[in-house]
Amino acid sequence: MLIHRPDGSVARPPVELAPSPAVLAGRRIGILDNRKPNADVLLTRLAERLAERTGATVVRTETKNAAIACEDQVLGLLAEEVDVILTGTAD
Repeated sequence: MLIHRPDGSVARPPVELAPSPAVLAGRRIGILDNRKPNADVLLTRLAERLAERTGATVVRTETKNAAIACEDQVLGLLAEEVDVILTGTAD
């Protein structure tokens, strides 16, 4: 008989996030909008306020479909052109 424990591991462990910069002054902020309702408004306002408070600059906004992973080309552009990416959901 094979018994499976309900508290066992069933998925890969989460990927670790990149470390956040200690200071945002002079950093470039990018936005990855997932096209959910109001996500663009929320992320744009957040980025603008963050830039005002820290001396960072909002330099790029990209969009993706919320239901699928971001295209490698878009991720590559963001990786090259920004230091911090804001993304999220807003239903």
